[in-house]
Amino acid sequence: MNAIITGATKGIGLAIAKIFAQNGINLLLNSRSQSDLDQLKEQLSSQYPSLNIHTFEGDLSDKMTTLALGDYCISELDSIDILVNNAGVFLPGETHKEEAGSLEKMIETNLYSAYYLSQKVIPQMITQQSGHIFNMCSIASKIAYPNGGSYSISKFALLGFSKVLREELKDKGIKVTSILPGATWSNSWAGVELPESRLMQAHDIAIAVYSAVQMSPSAVMEEIILRPQLGDL
Repeated sequence: MNAIITGATKGIGLAIAKIFAQNGINLLLNSRSQSDLDQLKEQLSSQYPSLNIHTFEGDLSDKMTTLALGDYCISELDSIDILVNNAGVFLPGETHKEEAGSLEKMIETNLYSAYYLSQKVIPQMITQQSGHIFNMCSIASKIAYPNGGSYSISKFALLGFSKVLREELKDKGIKVTSILPGATWSNSWAGVELPESRLMQAHDIAIAVYSAVQMSPSAVMEEIILRPQLGDL
């Protein structure tokens, strides 16, 4: 089984890469940093020497880079079983105060990357009559919150994209799952003085993703909502 993970070297993407590797799933990993990719590949290859691991450096806010990643996936993988559209960016702010370009940056990264990469690999999944697409949405896809600004707009749009894909692909053997995490420890929360128990761990999200992978072909988790035990921040 082969899985593509974007934004794979940090936070939730890294946790998903690790749990997939532990369970024998071959990986094609994307990040904006080749050094981070090389380090992760070396770590996972030493732990799981039988795995095939490919890497692709690129900023997926750029359409041509995303399309190139799609071509690379098709050329390198004999099957495309799982796609995790995890690449994303968070720029806090209010829509009437945000810096120019904030909306464009987050739409390009959080929505367009998932749209164009999915568009590239779905034909292969249709040929296989199988596949599973995960879109990393957010609680911000459901509820606008203070200082969420254009981030919430982009995540609302990503959830809408997921819903459209689900309807289009349900009769083609392809599953679509929207992941909607609340506050989760990641680089976005670096420096915040909160007790560890106040936020979820990235591994919690990875467990949920892998549990969805394990279901029979006749069942799909359409949406997975995860929140810290004490609620949203």
